[in-house]
Amino acid sequence: MNRIINTEKAIKISKKLKREGKKLVLAGGCFDILHIGHIKFLTAAKKKGNILFILLENDKNVEKFKGKNRPINNQEERAMALSSLRSVDYVIILGEMKTNSDYDKLIINLKPDIIATTKKSQQIIHNRRQARLVDAELALVINRISNKSTTRLANIISQENEL
Repeated sequence: MNRIINTEKAIKISKKLKREGKKLVLAGGCFDILHIGHIKFLTAAKKKGNILFILLENDKNVEKFKGKNRPINNQEERAMALSSLRSVDYVIILGEMKTNSDYDKLIINLKPDIIATTKKSQQIIHNRRQARLVDAELALVINRISNKSTTRLANIISQENEL
């Protein structure tokens, strides 16, 4: 079973799983360098339902959100790393998503039961709106781990390389 899928395949799988009575959890992000914060978040998100789908941002959007030197790992590599985790059932490869409406249309078609996010997420306003669109639960599954982030790791690596 290929766990790395495009949006069209994700919608088909989602509809099939919903007919089977499965509880679908949706989470999303860049997941540039996997770290313990990601692992704890995805593990907690998976506990909210039966199937965990991850929306994985494309490289262009990661650069837009995180800065010129990002992503460190391209989308294909990030998808492979995520798909190797026990808690992750499917990684959805996102194309370029330019507007909130682009994301909203996808959420409406996927119809998750739960949208998982971290507490105090920068995207919580959007997650809340999307949850309302499909009558899903918004699950704030863990607090962000303040000293664990890809940006922090990238800065440490960059400093080490300068020495």
